[in-house]
Amino acid sequence: MKWWRSRPLYVKIFIGMILGLIIGFAAGEQVSFIMQPIGDIFLRMLQMLVAPVVFFTIVDGITKMEDTKSLAAVGGRLFLYYALTSLLAVVVGAGLAMITQPGQGSTAFLDANVEVDSSDFNLIDNIVSWVPTNPFQALNEANVLQILFFAILLGVTLLILGNRVQGVIDLFDQGTEVVLKITDIVMGFAPYGILALMSELVHTLDVSTLAEVAIFILTDYAGLLVILLIVYPIQLRLLSHIPVLGFFKAVSPAMLVAASTTSSAATLPVSLKLADESFHVQEKIYGFGLTAGSSINSNGMAVAIGVISVFACNLYGLPLTPSLVVQFVITGLLLSMGTAGVKGAGVVISTVLLESLNLPLSIVPVLAAIWPILDIGHTTMNVVGDMVGVCIIADRAGEMDTQRFKAEFGRKQ
Repeated sequence: MKWWRSRPLYVKIFIGMILGLIIGFAAGEQVSFIMQPIGDIFLRMLQMLVAPVVFFTIVDGITKMEDTKSLAAVGGRLFLYYALTSLLAVVVGAGLAMITQPGQGSTAFLDANVEVDSSDFNLIDNIVSWVPTNPFQALNEANVLQILFFAILLGVTLLILGNRVQGVIDLFDQGTEVVLKITDIVMGFAPYGILALMSELVHTLDVSTLAEVAIFILTDYAGLLVILLIVYPIQLRLLSHIPVLGFFKAVSPAMLVAASTTSSAATLPVSLKLADESFHVQEKIYGFGLTAGSSINSNGMAVAIGVISVFACNLYGLPLTPSLVVQFVITGLLLSMGTAGVKGAGVVISTVLLESLNLPLSIVPVLAAIWPILDIGHTTMNVVGDMVGVCIIADRAGEMDTQRFKAEFGRKQ
C-alpha cells in the first residue's frame, strides 16, 4: 500500500487501465455486477464537478485582476490575446481531426440505444440560449454555457465593486480552492473508476478502436506542435521585439516543470519567477497575466476539444455538418477558457463538452486512460502560451526590459 500511495497519479491510472483490461478479458461479463456500479459512480462524480468547477474558476479568474483599469487596459488585451489564441487552437485541433478523422474506422460505440441530437445548429438561437433566465436553474442543470455567462457577469461586477465586496471575492477565491481540492480527490479515485470502466469497455473495444485512439493521440500532438513551433514563434516575431530562440531558452525551466507535473497551477510559481528574473517583466503585468492565464488560457485543452469533438462524432455516427463544426469551435473556445490548471481537469472538461453536445459519456474512460499522455503536451503548451501572451503585452506596453533580456538570452534583432 505504501508503494501504491507513493506512485504518481498517471502511473496509477495506467496500472488501473491495464488491470481493467486484464480483468475484462479474463473474467468476461461475470464481473459486470461489481464493476459497473464503480464505473457509474466515477462518471457521476465527474458530472458532479461540472457546475462548481466552471462557476468558481471563472469568477475567481476575473477577480484576480487588480481593478477595472487593469481589466480595460492590460487585462482586456491579455484576455483578447488568450481568446484569439484559444480560438485558433480549437480551429487547428478540429481542422486536423477533420483531415485524420479519428474514430471513423470504429463501430464499437455505435449503439442503437444511443440517441444523438443531430438537429441543425442555429448560431443566433444558440447565442441567445447562453443567457440564463434563472442562474440557479443553470447551475442545477449544469448548463455550462449559461453558467459561463453568469460567472463572467458576476466576476466583472465583483471587480467593479472591489473592496466593498471583498468578502464575496474571498469567498470565490476560497471556493475555487475547495472545488479544485474536490477535483483532486475525485481524480484520486480515477484509477479505480477507470479500472472498472475499462473492464466493462473491453467487451466492445477491438483492434480498430485501439487504432483510432492512436490516431486521436497523434492528431492531438500534431495540433500542439503546430501551435508551439509555428504559431507562437510567428506571434513573437510579428508582435514583439523578443528573440524567438531566446524566449524558448528562457522559458525552458517552466516547460520542464510543466511536462513533469502536468499542472499549470503547480508550474505557476516557476513561471512567475522566470517572468521577473529572466524576462524582466513588471510585476503588475506578469502577476495578473500568468495567474489569470493559468485558469483561462488553455490552448492545449483547446486543441484537444477540437479533436475530441470530431472523434466523438465519428464514434457515435453523428454527421459532421458545417453548422456543427461552428458549434464545436464556439463551445470549445468557451470551455477551454474555463479549464482549471490542475491534474485531471481535462477529463472533467471533456465530460462537460460531451454533455454540451448531447453526446453519451461512454468514451470518457477511454479519454481518461490516455489523458496522462496528452496532458504532458497540453500543460507544456499552456505554460508557454501564458508566457508568450504576457511577454508580448509587456513588450508592447513598455513594461518589459527587452534589451536586458536580449543581452542575456539572445542577440539584438
